[in-house]
Amino acid sequence: MPEGHTIHRLAKDLNSSLRPGTLDVSSPQGRFDDGAAAIDQHPLERAEAWGKHLFLDFEDGPLLHIHLGLIGKLRKKPAEAPVEGEIRLRLANDKATWDLTGPMVCALIDPDDLEEITSKLGPDPLRRDGKKDEFASRLLRKKLPLSAALLDQKVIAGVGNVYRSEFCFLTGIDPNTPANELTEDQADALWTLATDQLKLGVKLNRIVTRDPDEVGVTAAKIPNDERLYTYKREGLPCHRCSDEIRLVEIAKRKAWMCPTCQS
Repeated sequence: MPEGHTIHRLAKDLNSSLRPGTLDVSSPQGRFDDGAAAIDQHPLERAEAWGKHLFLDFEDGPLLHIHLGLIGKLRKKPAEAPVEGEIRLRLANDKATWDLTGPMVCALIDPDDLEEITSKLGPDPLRRDGKKDEFASRLLRKKLPLSAALLDQKVIAGVGNVYRSEFCFLTGIDPNTPANELTEDQADALWTLATDQLKLGVKLNRIVTRDPDEVGVTAAKIPNDERLYTYKREGLPCHRCSDEIRLVEIAKRKAWMCPTCQS
């Protein structure tokens, strides 16, 4: 499932390529015909992300709520691109075409629905209204292992399986540590790390957690197989101490850790 940096990057790119002007909106697949008709020929006022949720606000029209889920994709294509595959929603102008396929959610909502959805989410490190103190309060009340608590979207919005393993490594915390046993300083460090890392993810359009000084190139040039510390690296040597990265199961989810760096 795409993590928060991907959704924020999508919002940024949608705003850049679909504004200003009216949009041609359709549902080539046919499953969203009524919804597409309701926003067809309406200008996009703003696309914004909250965690893994994407919201598009149309002038004099309803809001569009998208959650990509596990298999959803929202891809930018050239203007007047041919229809290929099962496209739930197409947004197009004379500059670009955006095709949505396989989303978990594609629905028209009103402001009350927006409030209900976002009220159930924790603070998002990439939003201007992201609140470090609120994150710390929610995290330090959890009895769950830290690795599981970081996946709880009510604790922090936008963090997924890759970032949570990397954050535990970068802070030197065993992912099995109960969240309510952390210190406030550790919670603050996790928030700062999440903010910095997700911002970098938006900029690069991919997750890169390695320190560029360790690799000898800029973050943008770190090869894909060198850009992470622990995620899906079980059996390989730790980039920092050379101990073997381990795969563990925490709250029925896979996680990765270095037993030395995260003692």
